Amino acid sequence: MKDLFGKAILDYQTNKDPRNLITETNISEPDEMSVAYLFRNYKEMPKLEQKALQLCKGKVLDVGCGAGSHSLYLQEKGFCVTAIDISPNAIEACKLRGIKKSVVKNILDLDSTNEESKFDTILLLMNGTGIFGTLKDVSKYLQKLKSLLTDNGQILIDSSDIIYMFDQDEDGAFEVPANGYYGELTFSIHYKDETEEVFPWLYLDYNTLQNACFANDLKCELIQEGEHFDYLAKITK
Repeated sequence: MKDLFGKAILDYQTNKDPRNLITETNISEPDEMSVAYLFRNYKEMPKLEQKALQLCKGKVLDVGCGAGSHSLYLQEKGFCVTAIDISPNAIEACKLRGIKKSVVKNILDLDSTNEESKFDTILLLMNGTGIFGTLKDVSKYLQKLKSLLTDNGQILIDSSDIIYMFDQDEDGAFEVPANGYYGELTFSIHYKDETEEVFPWLYLDYNTLQNACFANDLKCELIQEGEHFDYLAKITK
């Protein structure tokens, strides 16, 4: 991976000719994304993100932290928070922003063998289900997340039901692909005349997430719905 997403974040943080990102999926046209938005403060965050931060407790793990805005807010509130991302550039930006515990790490590679590596809150925001990649890998990620929770810990995760992106026939049925789950997308990123390798990205409707949690001996609770088919859920043991 060229780490273009992280490069845009680091360029913005260091004021090195930052540009906007162009994102594209297999079912949507190219769309411009403001890198500045990734550096938003609490007041600028969507209601679902604000709610998730309000619900945080204890020792926090911020998965796929990006520019670290959620971690920074929590750290300033006195939380012990660890920010992880697979992007070296994004983590470099997090360190420059003053996030004390920021590490280049894939969630699947985190050690969960001792109590010190357990968390009271695990955050997965900005379509947190995206890192699962495909529907078949959801259980693998849920089991890993479960292993990282304290006994009374919680996973706070958001996503969207993207059924609205598909056309409807004359009977009102959505014309989704016959094969696979409609929330399985392939994503590409363009930045400064470079293009990232295509990668899988998963949007999960709430019922599918709830069923996956049940299958993995986890409880899933709908906390809040957003204005555009998005939602925040809490997962516990």
